[in-house]
Amino acid sequence: MAHANLIVGPRDVGKLALALDLACAVNCLSEVADRPCGKCSQCSRIAAGQHADVRLISLRRASDTKERRKEIGIDDVREVEHLASLMPFEGKWRVFIFDEAERLSEEASNALLKTLEEPPPHVLLVLTTTKEDSLLPTIRSRCQRLEMRPLPYEDVVESLVADQGLERDAAERLARLSRGRVGWAINAARDPKGAEERTIELGEFAGLTRASLYERFQFADSLARRFVQDRAKGRESLYLWLQWWRDVLLVQAGLHEFVLNFEQLEELQQEAGRYSQAAVTAFMHRVMRTLDALEHNATPRLALENLMLSVPR
Repeated sequence: MAHANLIVGPRDVGKLALALDLACAVNCLSEVADRPCGKCSQCSRIAAGQHADVRLISLRRASDTKERRKEIGIDDVREVEHLASLMPFEGKWRVFIFDEAERLSEEASNALLKTLEEPPPHVLLVLTTTKEDSLLPTIRSRCQRLEMRPLPYEDVVESLVADQGLERDAAERLARLSRGRVGWAINAARDPKGAEERTIELGEFAGLTRASLYERFQFADSLARRFVQDRAKGRESLYLWLQWWRDVLLVQAGLHEFVLNFEQLEELQQEAGRYSQAAVTAFMHRVMRTLDALEHNATPRLALENLMLSVPR
């Protein structure tokens, strides 16, 4: 196994789950070849987040809170360097997982290079990212690349039925909405509240075409505050809106079987009849340009208010 691995893939596709499985695999006590077993004390403690030798470095300030930082800083990397110099305490390997590694600050990225170049023999580094190009080329070149792609629809359905105990109708609904991201589907199955919030948010976006300019600006302000608090969640909201307009295009093209938000098909058909394909496509491009502007540190409120001026009416 490579001493450093870079796991690349869409959000909620299962990157962190794979990273933790790697941590289990190198520390698993099972003597059979098919590791990790998922049952021994090492696997159980890693799964519970209680293993002394497995460290998750993420944007969350603490494991028991949803509060997120804007970046992973150099102090995090310095702590990793110190811990990496020590022998494992309760397992065979020390494993350091950098979740959302694209959020490493420039200082932190440069500091991490030394550990990637000359890691101690008992250390495994795992980086996960949705934006591979945001990482320094020198970091990417020192890691073994593992790409995770969305699963086929039927595979997600079978996983939800077999592993989560869902009825097939419910599993098919979540599998369609997940777009192959099995991690999202599993989270939605375990916490139905998340899927309900998604439906409410989708209704808010759909209603903007009939909202007044004042109401749109109010929504832009709310979305901007959400983006400032949690950039990833703000981006996910805009991608959800893109998904809605994608469905409108599919309905206009008569490709109903590919619609993701099938439960809103009646409203999608109404929207499809109001606008031309050119108008829908043009607005989708505006949403994507807004996402790009936000990634380059545009002022969220100004960028989103400008987007609201372009919403089809």
